[in-house]
Amino acid sequence: MQTTNDLMLDNDDTKVMLAQYAERAYLDYAVSVVKGRALPDVADGQKPVQRRILYSMHEMGLAHNAKPVKSARVVGDVLGKFHPHGDSSAYEALVRQAQDFSLRYPLIDGQGNFGSRDGDGAAAMRYTEVRLSPIASLLLDELDMGTVDFIPNYDGSMDEPALLPARLPFVLLNGASGIAVGMATEIPAHNLNEVAAAAVAILKRPNISDEELCTILPAPDFPGGGQITNSLDDIRTMYSTGRGSIKVRARWTIEELARGQWQLVVNELPPNASSQKILEEIEELSNPKVKTGKKALLPDQTNNKALMLSMLDRVRDESSKDAAVRLVFEPKSKNISIEDFSNFLLSNTSLEGSVSLNLVMVGRDGRPTQKSLRDILTEWVSFRQVTVHRRTAHRAQKVADRIHILEGREQVLLNIDEVIRIIRESDEPKPALIEAFHLSDRQAEDILEIRLRQLARLEAIKIEQELMALREELAGLNELLSNESVLKRLIIKEIEVDAKKFGDTRRTLLEEAKKATLEVTTVDEAMTVVVSQKGWIRTRTGHAVDVGGLTFKQGDDLCAVYPCRSIHQFYALDSKGRAYSIPVSALPGGRGDGVPLASLIDVQDGARLIHYFTGPDDSKLVIVTKQGLGFTCKANDLQSRVKAGKSFVNLAEGDAILKLMSVDSDDLYLACLANNGRLLNFLLAELKELSSGGKGVILMGLDEDVTLMDALPNDGVALLVQHNARAGKAQELRVSGGNLQPFVGGRAKKGKLIDAKLKPVGLRKLVTPSLA
Repeated sequence: MQTTNDLMLDNDDTKVMLAQYAERAYLDYAVSVVKGRALPDVADGQKPVQRRILYSMHEMGLAHNAKPVKSARVVGDVLGKFHPHGDSSAYEALVRQAQDFSLRYPLIDGQGNFGSRDGDGAAAMRYTEVRLSPIASLLLDELDMGTVDFIPNYDGSMDEPALLPARLPFVLLNGASGIAVGMATEIPAHNLNEVAAAAVAILKRPNISDEELCTILPAPDFPGGGQITNSLDDIRTMYSTGRGSIKVRARWTIEELARGQWQLVVNELPPNASSQKILEEIEELSNPKVKTGKKALLPDQTNNKALMLSMLDRVRDESSKDAAVRLVFEPKSKNISIEDFSNFLLSNTSLEGSVSLNLVMVGRDGRPTQKSLRDILTEWVSFRQVTVHRRTAHRAQKVADRIHILEGREQVLLNIDEVIRIIRESDEPKPALIEAFHLSDRQAEDILEIRLRQLARLEAIKIEQELMALREELAGLNELLSNESVLKRLIIKEIEVDAKKFGDTRRTLLEEAKKATLEVTTVDEAMTVVVSQKGWIRTRTGHAVDVGGLTFKQGDDLCAVYPCRSIHQFYALDSKGRAYSIPVSALPGGRGDGVPLASLIDVQDGARLIHYFTGPDDSKLVIVTKQGLGFTCKANDLQSRVKAGKSFVNLAEGDAILKLMSVDSDDLYLACLANNGRLLNFLLAELKELSSGGKGVILMGLDEDVTLMDALPNDGVALLVQHNARAGKAQELRVSGGNLQPFVGGRAKKGKLIDAKLKPVGLRKLVTPSLA
């Protein structure tokens, strides 16, 4: 059956199928976004709108020594001539190119309010003024030297450069950030001296090893400084793959005050962090808000608040024109460890964060791809060689043309009287001059336009001197065009000159360090976790807890008590097989009713907490489902770093978790009791251990409509089968020794019927071991 997408609108060949049209239109749009908006070019490091802004300012004569003009005038010129889009997007691109906290080497010199790293926006474009910065000359100075191709603008009324003749790899110097269709780019900034040295190394030794290349260009260099804490091996891997995450932290100094007091002063922040953002985070820690859907503060919020108030006395922002960043943190006491104080701030605020590295850009082949550092430098070097070759050829053509003109003038000056006679007596002097002196059309035209003052004897000397200089220059240019090694030496010399002129020292410190964490020491002591039937949880110190003296909210009652240690984790499984964990030390204590366990973790929608455990991390557990599946694991396999827990037990439709049980050291068997009265006892060694969770294996063969009723790890010596007598009275049947042997079998067997008259309800050990 044909669908609408498969049908033509009619038999007209000009019509296309809807599916084909939609696919082609979407691909056209995707390519337009990728190459026309979001991604920079490896050659000049610019996106189209940035390139058009710079070219428009160049055409307006807004060099670094020119008088600045209103930004609105530049934006209007860009929109009218090259970029027919919204003025706000063009102005935002212009503003970013003028922000020294966004670009390592700003290309525009802005006067007025161009925003701040705290998120303040720039003033309206009618108020700010701009001109090109000195370093922008490295992108624009060679535009008129035949170095790059020009293409028609959007309406074909004028031309614009397809690329800018960049004298350095600006794609690495200033980096880029953008989101396209199906791809994104995050290129960090780098130091000019290091990038220039790496480009020179590629020119001299194209086969230089990645290790040597990364020694020359070791890491990004962010505008705001900071400290990169990744190892050199990590960064080398990122540069070789073109993808990774760079860990950056703030830098600070400790200022000594009177009477032994001190304060921590942050003066460099990582990218994407600001003084305002950090102050807001400090405020949130000091005065936390109750989260949506919760009735009270979470324990970690309470703990962080207490810790913050015990460590930090005050914080203030002293940033100014003289100090771009100056955040002052005063400790509560001079006796607080500087390391603990700094680690607490780093681990709880944006003073430490990560920056994505995703080296996606448009290559020399016009394709958007993810590139390694070597690929970027190699492609830029190739572009620079082509650019300098075209510049040289363009200059050689200009010089040859000038030599041709001067040779014609030189010949005229040697025969000046005859030239004057021909001009005076001939009706068509141009053909006559060409015939008489064997001149070219161009030379004859130049002679006819020459001024009388240029016929002086002194002028002949100047022509001879200029011809000598031009012929020498042309010989040098031809050598450059014919000898690749000479061309490379020129490129290297120009790179080194530009680096000496515009280079600066590295701002970002490269020093490996571990992620900051504040370790709060937990005293190892005996604890008891009390859980109510409605899921309220609390702890009591020690194991000698009077269960009968525990009180609960109205309508609630005791579910279970779990003797443990304060250094243990408390684990929970929900009805959908998700596992959650909370440190026992983080559970509420005291004489109250505790708190709902669901307020400490984020239980998934439609699920309820059904099984709990606490004990040493290496405790062996058995998880069993009603459909007779199960597996073993370690307690710490259930541990999750997030409050939302992690999926651990894969449940089939209609299945449910029957039990979560610990295995004692003397437990060798697992007894399984089906609701049809059959019992099977098999070796625990036959069970799979699944550290990542899963579905498990078959424990006991069950007939249709039969489910597992109970399971119990045991020593294989004796079991108690709980059952109901005729009067409904609960009784226990001891199965041990020879009586237990008939029920022993292999895993997945059906087991043996206990007694046709018996109605079992569960299993129990003879002695219940303590979980302490």
